[in-house]
Amino acid sequence: MRTDAFALRHIGTGENDLEHMFKTIGVNNMDQLLYETFPDGIRLKNDLILDPAMTEYEYAVHIMELGKKNKVFKSYIGLGYHPTIVPAPIQRNIFENPGWYTAYTPYQAEIAQGRLEAILNFQTTVIELTGMEIANASLLDEGTAAAEAMALLFDVRTRDQKKNNVNKFFVSEEILPQTLSVLQTRSTPIGIELVVGNHETFDFSNEFFGAILQYPGKYGQVNDYSAFITKAKENEIKVAVAADILSLATLTSPGEMGAAVVVGTTQRFGVPMGYGGPHAAFFATKDEYKRSMPGRIIGVSIDVNGNRALRMALGTREQHIKREKATSNICTAQVLLAVMAGMYAVYHGPKGLKYIANKVHASAVTTAEALNKLGVFQTNTAFFDTILVKADAQKVKAVAEKNEVNFFYVDTDTISISLNETTSVADINQIVAIFAEALGKETLTISELTETTQLPASLERTSSFLTHDVFNNYHSESQLMRYIKKLERKDLSLNHSMISLGSCTMKLNAASEMLPLSMPNWNSIHPFAPIEQAEGYIIMLKKLEEQLNIITGFAGTTLQPNSGAQGEYAGLMAIRAYHISRGEGHRNVCLIPSSAHGTNPASAAMAGMKIIVTKTTPEGNIDVEDLREKAIEHKDDLSCLMVTYPSTHGVYESTIIDITKLIHENGGLVYMDGANMNAQVGLTNPATIGADVCHLNLHKTFAIPHGGGGPGVGPICVNEKLVPFLPTNPILNVGGEQAITAISSAPYGSALVCLISYGYITMMGAEGLKSATEHAILNANYMKSRFEGHYPILYTGECGRAAHEMILDCRSFKENGIEVGDIAKRLMDYGFHAPTVSFPVAGTLMIEPTESEDLAELDRFCDALIAIRKEIETATSEDKNNVLKNAPHTLAMLTADTWDFPYTREKAAYPLDYIADNKFWPSVRRVDDAYGDRNLVCSCAPIEAYMEN
Repeated sequence: MRTDAFALRHIGTGENDLEHMFKTIGVNNMDQLLYETFPDGIRLKNDLILDPAMTEYEYAVHIMELGKKNKVFKSYIGLGYHPTIVPAPIQRNIFENPGWYTAYTPYQAEIAQGRLEAILNFQTTVIELTGMEIANASLLDEGTAAAEAMALLFDVRTRDQKKNNVNKFFVSEEILPQTLSVLQTRSTPIGIELVVGNHETFDFSNEFFGAILQYPGKYGQVNDYSAFITKAKENEIKVAVAADILSLATLTSPGEMGAAVVVGTTQRFGVPMGYGGPHAAFFATKDEYKRSMPGRIIGVSIDVNGNRALRMALGTREQHIKREKATSNICTAQVLLAVMAGMYAVYHGPKGLKYIANKVHASAVTTAEALNKLGVFQTNTAFFDTILVKADAQKVKAVAEKNEVNFFYVDTDTISISLNETTSVADINQIVAIFAEALGKETLTISELTETTQLPASLERTSSFLTHDVFNNYHSESQLMRYIKKLERKDLSLNHSMISLGSCTMKLNAASEMLPLSMPNWNSIHPFAPIEQAEGYIIMLKKLEEQLNIITGFAGTTLQPNSGAQGEYAGLMAIRAYHISRGEGHRNVCLIPSSAHGTNPASAAMAGMKIIVTKTTPEGNIDVEDLREKAIEHKDDLSCLMVTYPSTHGVYESTIIDITKLIHENGGLVYMDGANMNAQVGLTNPATIGADVCHLNLHKTFAIPHGGGGPGVGPICVNEKLVPFLPTNPILNVGGEQAITAISSAPYGSALVCLISYGYITMMGAEGLKSATEHAILNANYMKSRFEGHYPILYTGECGRAAHEMILDCRSFKENGIEVGDIAKRLMDYGFHAPTVSFPVAGTLMIEPTESEDLAELDRFCDALIAIRKEIETATSEDKNNVLKNAPHTLAMLTADTWDFPYTREKAAYPLDYIADNKFWPSVRRVDDAYGDRNLVCSCAPIEAYMEN
């Protein structure tokens, strides 16, 4: 065994397992399996041309040396990104802990209670600081959250406004530039007209349905928006406010001013800048808008025993349900970062947050007073942390960069300086000295922070916040560490057992890939720092783009989209721009197979496209004749086809090249959803199949961890005709020659976690990547063979093989009174997270083992499902008191004095021998979702306060 070969550590099944696995499947070797799995004509003729694989040690040295090319200056740039102090117990126990970062989205609430509580803390923090009634579990970044606010306000227009097509949205000129760019991108396709201007001169005409304000403004000005919001309400204009969350510890909340929506980022709550992300945005609104709210919401409910239990609320808002009627395609969150930000609030508490905010404000006031004495005058009439001064920008910049300091240079004689949590008195003296040198004057020396304030008395916060016990009990490190561990123990993650979710690729997130994220040279760079200070980042990101180009067969990549859904949208917007550039902007018809991911039609609707759904055959494949008929019918207006490959049903469709050719012949382009790219890498690629653009889920195929529901990265790769339209950024010029405006806030999206995918590809190399795909297919077909005779397999390829995943049909078990959800809950007793439930077909389980799982783990999972199948046989529709309907079984049940069930405690908790060695206990019994939706509670409060009368 090569102990230094990363691929051998990443891939779970070894050489000694292959003979047994091939025999079980009924093939002689891997070549035969692939021949029987892959259609003719789509296999790559040659191996990928990538650099030789590095060992883990070689990569560690490489990434450390590359990081030295980044220059970590003191950054006072602001614009929504600030240096922050990541509390060490949060960094060590959450950010660097696989118990937190390898968990999946909490669809199975009973084994995710710890993470759900942590997100509830985050939601509570947001609700109370913003003064709103409801908040979600986080969004992707501030710019896209603002765009979601605009879309929500458009959706909740009055009946008369909709009837009269009122479509103007006012944007304050104080808005962050990157937010404006995202608003421009998102508004045009859905028919919203942006009007940018001064809020003080806004005329409140009946042509407007909404407005967005920045609080404080982009260069620090603090305005009292109460009068504006009151007048807007009188004119049926609803107002969103993009707010700095730390400032809300000292400033009157937007909710108290009457805002309808409040958005922003929680990055400065203990989350590294990371050259732009990932960070958890927040979105808070009024209770009356909860049904139009984007993203996910964590709510309080009860389990079957009436005990408090948390879960994801309002499931009907998921885009798989709404599809083309959705106003948002968001189906994820930034959970890991939201957990960190929420825990930052827990650790510091209300008094601590107020102390930090006051210190930051005092630093800004002290700096302004000192600069005024030098003759450098501050122009904001009121400010929180950012001052705007008049000075020769060129002279100041030269001195500042010599001293490794960054300011934001608004124009030739205006400079913005944003102070932050890390700023010390010594830092302020350095700032003052820089200006003094630039002016040729003697500097001043400051010995302490001033106690004066530059906030208007009318905006001083008087309302309390974070009064709940959780924000007032864990202020020592011992207390916090134990609280975090208590929550972690309630969650099942990849560090306990495999998570075999179809379409989600829960593979190993290797420690060697993760370690660089904690290095200051990588996580402390401001996204708008001068590009020469981010040389290491640029080299790494460009190399990753090149690697992804080679893997997909395409010509260009943008890493900007920070989720798979954002990637879908970016790809469609690039297609839209391409057609417009050719004078064919009327091409707006998007063909989508009925088997597609629910985010596909939602993304197409957001891109302003008309959706035509095409049929699938009884075998689960695209109905080519129906597709041909509709492509020809709409050939004059055809924009694109959205297709997933292998299909959402886990099959390599043999007609794929005919399908893509058909679309091209009728004037359209092909968008390939990359959700199943783990079954392509090294064996085929989107270019070979005939696609024009694909998005990739780096948090699936390319090893970024799911983090309990995020972070994600969803870059798009495109062919030569679409390269000119890749998105740009208003601060840092990226993208193509005819670039569309920004898709997300930061130029390179969530750049920090791109290190993970770069590490994965660099250490795997071409041979390792190809082997990973082969083993993903091998593992899936091995499990399929073991399940045959126990569970019907819904779809297979022409030779009876699966791709990298398969669908077990559980619909017939209803005759025994058993639903697929019962199987999901019973799997918890066996120590496993359920596969994907009821997607893409209701009443089924979609299973994807990935290449990372070893044979013993595959067998344990198969043994569990086969044992459950035997339990189903003994169940009846008349008798609901059985081991499946009562699952999951908690420790409290097993240790209770009474046992009122017709099966043994051992049968409930230890149905197979392996479980005793590593038992995982669900912390609550089955959660009552309907109760929680009837009594929606999304913040920390005693459950008794919300019980039904």
